[in-house]
Amino acid sequence: MRIKKGIGVSSGVAVCQALILRDDELRVGRRSITPDQVPAELQRLLVALEASKAEIRNIRDTSSTEFGPKIAAIFGFHLGMLEDKSLLQKFTDGIEKQLRSAEYSVSRTLREYANQFQSQTDSYFRERVNDLSDIEKRVVSKLTNTERRGLSDIHEPTAIVAHDLTPSQTASLDKSIIRGIAIDAGGQTSHTAIIANSLGIPAVVGLQDLLQEVTTGDILIINGTTGVVIVNPDEATLAEHRLFEERQQRFELTLNQLRDLPAKTRDGVEIQLMGNIEFPHEVDNVLEKGAVGIGLYRTEFLYLASEQEPTEDDHYAAYAEVIRRLNGKPLVIRTLDLGADKYTSAQALDPEDNPFLGCRSIRLCLANQPMFKTQLRAILRVSVLGDVRVMFPMITTPMELRQAKMILKDVQEELEEEGIAFNPYMPVGMMIEVPSAAIMCQAFSRECDFFSLGTNDLIQYTLAVDRGNQKVAALYTGANPAVLSLIRNVVRVGTRANIGVSLCGELGGDREFTMLLLGLGLRTLSITPHHIPEIKKIIRSVTITDCQRVARRVGSFEHQQQIMNFLREETRRVMPEAYGV
Repeated sequence: MRIKKGIGVSSGVAVCQALILRDDELRVGRRSITPDQVPAELQRLLVALEASKAEIRNIRDTSSTEFGPKIAAIFGFHLGMLEDKSLLQKFTDGIEKQLRSAEYSVSRTLREYANQFQSQTDSYFRERVNDLSDIEKRVVSKLTNTERRGLSDIHEPTAIVAHDLTPSQTASLDKSIIRGIAIDAGGQTSHTAIIANSLGIPAVVGLQDLLQEVTTGDILIINGTTGVVIVNPDEATLAEHRLFEERQQRFELTLNQLRDLPAKTRDGVEIQLMGNIEFPHEVDNVLEKGAVGIGLYRTEFLYLASEQEPTEDDHYAAYAEVIRRLNGKPLVIRTLDLGADKYTSAQALDPEDNPFLGCRSIRLCLANQPMFKTQLRAILRVSVLGDVRVMFPMITTPMELRQAKMILKDVQEELEEEGIAFNPYMPVGMMIEVPSAAIMCQAFSRECDFFSLGTNDLIQYTLAVDRGNQKVAALYTGANPAVLSLIRNVVRVGTRANIGVSLCGELGGDREFTMLLLGLGLRTLSITPHHIPEIKKIIRSVTITDCQRVARRVGSFEHQQQIMNFLREETRRVMPEAYGV
């Protein structure tokens, strides 16, 4: 029995046989051509590119329906790369000027880009190296008339073990067959992590050398919650985890019975449980899980999953569809949050040295007002269709908030002059996801209608930890006393100012933080849909008095491990069945 530690990116436990997936290294030999062969090579390139783009469009559209917008955005990036004029020029220059074959020109050019991405300090770009490799293999396979390897021919329940999975491979995953994923490469922001989370497949990444220790047919225990993979466990360990797996499945079935019940504590305090979405079709899943509205509509995927910048009507159609599906329930739309780890293909080709501290989110919008106004016009137009609210991301100073509100006011005046209806009283809020905003929230409380705590970035910026970097990922935790102090301050200020405070980061979907967050005073949580039933179960099992006691006790601890141990034991006491007890 061998135990390997990595980064858990999709919770749950899987016990099954391993299937080693080795992707043969693509080798494209250097082949020179004569000047009279150039036209034929250019034609071969054109045909291969068109075939590749058609294939990517099909995968993107299928992925959007089956897996959601994050996966579609990956293939939107691939498509954008193959539409990029500067990249295409390098392909043709290799043929026309260097007299290289089409496949060698494509391979050489994309590997040069990959080397540039690999040298970036930001993990987002390093993880996109795999995307470039996927693009290279797709185009070269068209040029050489060779078939690419996929996962669609796997028919027995199995756990995939690989150095990494390309987006094309992960898009073909079948949840009923692929029970777990264990990857040597990657971090929390890799496409493997994104897809595994979307499908609910237990997954561990960043294992470094698991491939060297596993052969096809070995029995694996993949614990996506703890980030542990056990290879060929002994009988006692195997029996224990299989029992846990069975209990987990039964527990999930019981959670479905809570769908139509209110998220109300035992002493009668109702908590607003809302969902986070990116595409309109996700609303149905959110409501199916028992949410009372959408607390975070991420709109940047309108850009990432499309070859063209979305028009005002594109925005309007998407937002109106969400409102229609909500049937009167509230909708909070977050304005464009591009940058950091979400890039269009054009942005990715001109990377910033430190994008998480660069021109992202509201900074990008304020620097590109025509684009910003297009989105705001659509939001204002749909505001008459339902309970619509808007919030600005990544606000760091009162001036940024005032500028954003000023542009919103300008758009309102334009619509008024055009005779287009909108709700002049639409609530306007802001994300609190950097320490400066949390510390200065008293000033912000006088200028907006609500706060939404974005804990993903708040933790990252407070602790100076790149959560996608496996070397420091263990330091990324919401249990750090400094993070909890900022959350406590924001909730306290919001309560005193009589403005709403919600939390829409991943922390809200972590069952071990639920009692603490309620004890700190939060009454609205917006979370990933598949976490809603479990969080509702905890809420219905506790009293606010219990939660306040937990919050007071946590306030006396100085170390994050003390806090996590305490929260885990309190949650286990309230909901033992979630732990297989």
